[in-house]
This record gives sequence, structure tokens and C-alpha cells, in this order.
Amino acid sequence: MSGGLSPDVLPLFRELGDLKRIHSADRIGSIAERLFIGGWAALVAGMPAGEVMERIVAAALAAARLGDLDATKLRVLGLTADGTATLEAGFDAVTGDLDAGLRSRLRAALAAGAPPTGATPAFVGKLAWQPRAGVTCPGRARVVLQPSENHAEHCLMVAVYVVIASPWYGADPTEAFLAAMAHHLHNAEMPDSGYTGEMLLGAALDGVIVRARDNALAELPARLAEQVRGALAPIAGDATPEAKAFHVADVLDRVLEIDQHLRTRQLTMAAVLDEYGLVHDGPVKPFHDRILADAGLA
Repeated sequence: MSGGLSPDVLPLFRELGDLKRIHSADRIGSIAERLFIGGWAALVAGMPAGEVMERIVAAALAAARLGDLDATKLRVLGLTADGTATLEAGFDAVTGDLDAGLRSRLRAALAAGAPPTGATPAFVGKLAWQPRAGVTCPGRARVVLQPSENHAEHCLMVAVYVVIASPWYGADPTEAFLAAMAHHLHNAEMPDSGYTGEMLLGAALDGVIVRARDNALAELPARLAEQVRGALAPIAGDATPEAKAFHVADVLDRVLEIDQHLRTRQLTMAAVLDEYGLVHDGPVKPFHDRILADAGLA
């Protein structure tokens, strides 16, 4: 995977994509949604974009296996140095094939943890409430997928994927990350009717998007707004390294989200029991196995 785009990237990207679907009892929103909110809170508070990128992406990679056992939660539960070791173990479990320089940079950010959620512009909350369109095509009825992802979750996952992809094209991971975090600003005000809606808007589409995006950008400090505009400008095409990395991340997340819904329908009991060890090893496993056999489930 460190050598470039290939099918080898898909297992990690699929695993990271499930951060859209992992929730915890004492936290509102999925891991992906909360990382998106925390990232914007840090940017608005003045944290350098490079540091935000490192802390968000490092936290996402550790969460692929650890879920919500993040730096904050481990500290609350009494782990300090051991907590960092736990985060590193989770990170190491999924990052062996990442570009070595990028991997070292992200691993060093683990101990700090993801930036906490805090005050954010209104568009951030709106994107967390705005569902994605599902599968749409002009002339056909919409295919609605449940549970639906929201735009905050999509933008966050594209931001994580784009950093992983940035070495493949020699892209600046910070610029690519910022573009990904901002690429659906317009959907804070523009409900998502997908490809169908875009075609029906016709010549009015570009103007609607620009106005909605400008309204969101107006909520940012002027310097950050200009930085975001600069990061977004190249992704209208695919000429720059950052644009190439962005489009890899964006299209893969769009397709893998549908892939996730399809894969769950193909899951079998044999895979759950034999490959995943749902009834796992322990002192009472032989009795559990007998229960399942007697009940006709194994």
C-alpha cells in the first residue's frame, strides 16, 4: 500500500469507514462525526492545520481497532503511559503498510489525542444533521440506505483517506486534509438530492453551490476562510497532487459506503462463528458450543 493505489488499500479503508457506525453510550454521534467536529473546533480556535491533521488522522487510525477507547477515555479510566501504549498498539495493528514517513509523523501525534469538540461555526452542526443522498440517478427513484451517513462523517473519512493517499502522489497532506474537511460546505444549506438534483438544477447548479459555500465560509475567521478557499480550488479538477489524492479518497468513500451495505447482506453464520469467533475462547466455550449445537445453530 505504501507503493500506491491498489486493491491492497481496501481492507484498511473499509475498516476505517466503519468509524461512521461506531457510537458510545456517553458520547453523541459516531466517532467519525465527532472527529469532524473536533477538527473544525481546533481549526477555528487557531490550532495549525498540520497539527489538526496529524491528531485527527492518528486518532482515526487507532480507533479502527480500539473504537472509542481513545486518549481521553483511557485517561479517564486511569491509564496514562499505558494508555499511550494501548493507542500505539491499535495504531500499529493497521498501519504497517503506510508510507514510513507519514506513519512516523502520525504515530507521534497519538499521545495528544484528537482535539476535543468545542465551539464551531453553524455549518459544522448542519453537516452532521444533513444526510447523504443515497443512490440517485436521473430518471430513477432514489435508493435510500439506512442507517444513512451524514456529510460530517463523509467529509471526515475522505480527510483520513486523503492523508493516507497523499504520499502516492507527492501531495501535501495538510492541504489535502483541509480540502476534504471542507468539500461539502455547501451542503450545510443545500439539502442533498444527489446526482438527480444536480441534473435538475442544470445551469443554476454552480451558482447555488457557490452561494451556499460562501455563506459557510463567511462563518470562519478571515484567515482560515482564505486557507480553505485555497485548499478547495484545485479539487475542481485533477491536475495537482493534492487534487489527485482528494479524488482517490472521495470516490473510494462514496463507493465503499455502498459496498458496506451490500457486504452486510452477504455475511453468513459460518463466517461469524468460524472466522470471527463470535463465541470465543474461554473457560465455558465447550459448553457454549454444545448449546449452539443442540439449538441447531452450529
